[in-house]
Amino acid sequence: MSTGFEGLEDAEYHVVPDDYHGLELDEYLCLLFAGRAKGFLRQQVRTGRVLVDGEPALPSQRVRGNQVLVLAIDQSEAGAAPVAPEYEVPVLYEDERLMVVDKPPGLAVEPERWKRDAATLAGALLARARSAGVVPAEETDASEGEDPEATLERALGFRPRIVHRLDKDTSGCVVAAKELETERLLRAAFERGIPSKRYLALVEGEHPLPDGEMQLIDRPLLVDAKKGGKVRVSGAGKPSQTEVRVVERFHGYTLLECRPRTGRTHQIRVHLATEGFPLVVDPLYGRRDALLLSELKRNYRAKRGRPERPLCARLTLHAASIAVPTRLPDERPLAPVPEQLGTGPSPDGDWIRVVSETPKDLLQTLRQLRKVRPLQR
Repeated sequence: MSTGFEGLEDAEYHVVPDDYHGLELDEYLCLLFAGRAKGFLRQQVRTGRVLVDGEPALPSQRVRGNQVLVLAIDQSEAGAAPVAPEYEVPVLYEDERLMVVDKPPGLAVEPERWKRDAATLAGALLARARSAGVVPAEETDASEGEDPEATLERALGFRPRIVHRLDKDTSGCVVAAKELETERLLRAAFERGIPSKRYLALVEGEHPLPDGEMQLIDRPLLVDAKKGGKVRVSGAGKPSQTEVRVVERFHGYTLLECRPRTGRTHQIRVHLATEGFPLVVDPLYGRRDALLLSELKRNYRAKRGRPERPLCARLTLHAASIAVPTRLPDERPLAPVPEQLGTGPSPDGDWIRVVSETPKDLLQTLRQLRKVRPLQR
């Protein structure tokens, strides 16, 4: 049987076990090659170094049980997954099935296209698992003669799988599965829009929405490949909905609570900007990449010889809480998420809710707004 790879006679053959039926190809490859970056493995698929049943494949296509994969993955160090031991990401909640971490701003969830060696949340979780001694660093790839399924099972034991995304400069709750069954459940839940997510967004302008009322922003969104992946409202885009409520008002600014019903790229940022209330700090959809006190305070006096430090130098957006289901509502409906539930399982066992405290930079910004920009009624 020809592999289809010119000059690569050492390609490996692998049969997908039935247990992994339905998993996306790039996710499955991450399990087989646990020490490789996901973006690198996607690139290997796109360049034809992975065949599925003898045919070229796409990273997002789902594998089926008993499919034959032909693997000619580059084994050089180029695709090594970056590890970030310097990032000790706080764990907000953890049990035997999943964990929720408090992602700091400035840390990408996965390797960026042009910054392959930069620290990532995925790398930080890998470093945490290694430091805990679950699997030694030198054993993250298949040992000589080891059965591929054994490698896959071992990889699942030490590498939590992040099941959704936050923008690099957004802080807050990120969920990772610790076992395959939970990963499948959570991915299915996110695809169906079941998790309840709550964000805090500090925006430009005085939002007219009355206290206690909810506005539903219902605008389809399209990723514009011609503009470097920037997202815009378009009738040709995917349905996208965001609930908005006012939390606190200031002179010229508003703190909003946003609850996305869908999970599109840059959804909250684009929806708010389109409504005329962009994030206070958003270099892509707003008008600044940092907020200075001198912009808020009249008669601000700069300290001689010292450059002014920003109050906030990242997106003014924080993933304040998330509730994920412990099962899918296929057999019976899920109970509502208790609004007053803190971090932990709900009394009925249907949900796990986790809360992330507002980070220091946003708290400092809010304190200054209350002090120098109170709303005059």
